[in-house]
Amino acid sequence: MGSVQTLVCVKQVKQDVPEEWDETMPLPGDIIEGVAEDEGEELFMPTKVRSELSSQLGKLNRQVDSVWVKVRRGDTTLKLQAIVVQERGSKLQRRYTISAVDDDRHVAVLGDCTLDQCTELQEKSRTVVNVSEKGFRKKGVKYDWKKKVGTYLPDQRSTVVSSILFLPLPGEHTIGSTTSRSMAWFAAAGSSGAPLIFVNIQTEQVITSKRSNSVGREMTWGRQQTFNTTINIVQGVRLWFLPGVLEIPIMLTPEPGESRFGMDIKRTEELQEQASETGHLVMISRLEGKSLMPSMVSSSGLIHCCDSIEVKDTLASAIEKMDCISLHIMAWADHKVPPHVPRDVGVATLRPPNDSSSPPHP
Repeated sequence: MGSVQTLVCVKQVKQDVPEEWDETMPLPGDIIEGVAEDEGEELFMPTKVRSELSSQLGKLNRQVDSVWVKVRRGDTTLKLQAIVVQERGSKLQRRYTISAVDDDRHVAVLGDCTLDQCTELQEKSRTVVNVSEKGFRKKGVKYDWKKKVGTYLPDQRSTVVSSILFLPLPGEHTIGSTTSRSMAWFAAAGSSGAPLIFVNIQTEQVITSKRSNSVGREMTWGRQQTFNTTINIVQGVRLWFLPGVLEIPIMLTPEPGESRFGMDIKRTEELQEQASETGHLVMISRLEGKSLMPSMVSSSGLIHCCDSIEVKDTLASAIEKMDCISLHIMAWADHKVPPHVPRDVGVATLRPPNDSSSPPHP
């Protein structure tokens, strides 16, 4: 019987993260047919056994920084650029192999394998590196964030999208109960005249702590005081929404002799009924870039809103100094009008924004 013909093959790679492999790297199953300093076809030195390839790589390593390797992968012949590296554990008799040019962790382990063995290894590589699904390799590029924020945000201090976090009440033992309560708030906000657009809803783990007198020691005014901190993890619900279709920025400029801006900012339900009767309902979402939206509902059921006293102080300080003040108004779409009477908004009618919605013209 004749000897079985073998080929120089990449048996495996010393790269622990297969998800980072790509088709430009030497992959398990690649049949190495030749090696060269340049990519030119006529310059490749053919190789038949691993020891011969190791010797060729050792010579090239003293001449160039990287080499070109011709490999057969399935029915395709490729030319890959690679780096020559010395195999570990080969100090007495130096042996050389190749690594990916962009990833020094990706080192090829070479061997003399049969064609069937190479084909089997190639099938395994193909399941990891699928060109049609993986797409092009990703590369970090510079992006002028400061310019984009300045150009595309009405107010650089504005986040545009808003959210409110609902913590479970003491009697709410399922995430469904907290979710239902969050959607009830959203529907009630719409019924009160707030033109909010639903974006997304998600669960969120919240870590809370409570301190009580127990073990541990702390010196306070010469006396020893014991304390204990209890850590709890609760499952909250965060509701994301947009203010109308967009926020329209408005700059108020006081004139000499004016003692007030002529407006008062209150919470929606406190003002909604009277404003709806007169048809003067205006929704203000931000003042001086700071959000006026509720941000959280505590486990006691309290809604954390902006401090109305701080809002009044901000307005009073600006008028006292005769400074301009900026605010953002929630805008309705063209096909909608501000509600003049309370209306019920069922949760089943809520819809996320879609591409057909167009911003209004201020």
